[in-house]
Amino acid sequence: MLIPITYNLRNLLVRKTTTIMTALGVALTVAVMLGVGTLVEGLRTSLVAGGDPLHLIVMRQGSTAELVSVVSKEDFDVIKFSPGIAELDGEPMASHEVISVVQLPLRDDPTSQANVSVRGLSSMGIKLRHDVELIDGRWFTPGRREMVVGRGVHGKRAGTDIGEEILYGRGDWEVVGVFSAGQSAFNSEIWVDANLAGTDLGRGGSLSSVLIRAKDSAAAAALQNLVGDDQRLGLEAERESEYYAKQMVSADPVRYLGMFVAVIMAIGSCFAAMNTMFAAVANRAAEIGILRLLGFSRTSILTSFMLESVLLSLLGGLLGCVLVLPLNGLEGRIGNFMTFAETTFQFRLTLDYLVGGLIFAATMGVMGGLLPAWLAARREVLQSLGDR
Repeated sequence: MLIPITYNLRNLLVRKTTTIMTALGVALTVAVMLGVGTLVEGLRTSLVAGGDPLHLIVMRQGSTAELVSVVSKEDFDVIKFSPGIAELDGEPMASHEVISVVQLPLRDDPTSQANVSVRGLSSMGIKLRHDVELIDGRWFTPGRREMVVGRGVHGKRAGTDIGEEILYGRGDWEVVGVFSAGQSAFNSEIWVDANLAGTDLGRGGSLSSVLIRAKDSAAAAALQNLVGDDQRLGLEAERESEYYAKQMVSADPVRYLGMFVAVIMAIGSCFAAMNTMFAAVANRAAEIGILRLLGFSRTSILTSFMLESVLLSLLGGLLGCVLVLPLNGLEGRIGNFMTFAETTFQFRLTLDYLVGGLIFAATMGVMGGLLPAWLAARREVLQSLGDR
């Protein structure tokens, strides 16, 4: 026969102060874990959203990022007519692009500057991007020093309003539009005409990379082999989704530090729960004896005290989830170690993380309550009644 759960709930309500303090400790631990999780999930979503499994990024062999790659115009002319490339209106879906960076200050702090990626691309390059739409102004005119800025850049960086000018390359470029690229990392970029950007940067016909779209998955694999096996080119093709997935390395320091702090706090929370349950056992010695006299077994008492500890931790877990809810949807920014530029993203709190937070809290309750519950169950009836 099990002890009614109302018994545990009543005891938690009676010990309001210790219940609240222990729950707060668990809540802060869960909040730290979920806070790091929402950051990592937001950045992952941003990078994954920018990658299409049918898109291939062609770069110089050994290059880890577009910024440090070089692909000549002659190489591009060879690649874009390769078999297996999809077409749009009779034109191969291939874009010769140049990647560079420009420093821009924060809107609310002109002294704080960071690198922002500038992508030179063609009209086909724009068409190759998912969910891209112009939300203000117009697209740049090829051959003119004009820029369109991503939503994330426009929201964070000064000098990016329509009509303002940004010093880039050999002169000032006018901002003529703002675009949105869904949840992808392209929101962190500025787009310009590729040919003019290459000239301004002194690169001429040698730009950074080529983006191509394959007809299907089999064609994508064939194109990868075709580019990699052509010794004349000295290039390699990588699926766009895999390329952006590698950039998750930027979140690793934050993730590891956050998890380390969460583990340390979890250990403290377990001891807090254990201390609370030890006090409960000491204060309720006579109750334990009476419960034994009423016919409740040692297993019932063990289960009851374990349940109470888990309920206490789950209360903290729920509070921790509530504390993190305001983060969902907020925009953040992080330095990208591969592009040497800033990436903007939105914090994402998913149901999986919420469930994981509650399981984490329950685990702390089990670890903190196991020993006190075992001691409570081992108490002799006469000993418990004698402590009354």
